[in-house]
Amino acid sequence: MILVGLTGGVATGKSTVAKIFQQCGAVVIDADLLGRHVVEPGKPAWQAIVNTFGRNILNPDRSLNRHMLGIIVFRHPAKRRALESIIHPRVAREQARLTKQAARQDPHAVVLYDVPLLFEAGIDKRLDQTIVVTADRTTQISRLKKRNGLTRAEALHRINSQMSLAKKVRRADHVLNGTLPRPTLRKHVGQLFTRLRLLA
Repeated sequence: MILVGLTGGVATGKSTVAKIFQQCGAVVIDADLLGRHVVEPGKPAWQAIVNTFGRNILNPDRSLNRHMLGIIVFRHPAKRRALESIIHPRVAREQARLTKQAARQDPHAVVLYDVPLLFEAGIDKRLDQTIVVTADRTTQISRLKKRNGLTRAEALHRINSQMSLAKKVRRADHVLNGTLPRPTLRKHVGQLFTRLRLLA
């Protein structure tokens, strides 16, 4: 089995790449989905977030208002670190459990861990390989405006709050361009999957 980290900048096309890997036969573990799962109402992480940020970050159904929480943590690095310290350890435990499960089912599995803060959180240290998905800044801004309804300034703030793509690329084992036409991107991902499968 090989455990591969997938990351990129915000709105670089990481989710699209993950879907293509899954279609090729990779087992994809999505850190964002795990993050949502561990903060469901009533769970320990949910309680810790409410204790830290107050009840005004809840929707009427008691779920977290992710948009409001996002605005708070992207403006205040200390609050972002506080949120990460609640969520990250729980997500890491869940990822380890799912990876073991995938290895039991297929000893030669390619397990792709799709995680935005791969390098920032030091997750790369427990992976076999890393992939970074890139896009030019103009594409990132236009995708964020369209997808998240952000203004140009908000989009730039979100991009700049992350480690630069240039730094991530320097640390990556593999780099994929998330702005390529879909058939070309599919071909590149397929070739990379074949190489990873041989290593597994």
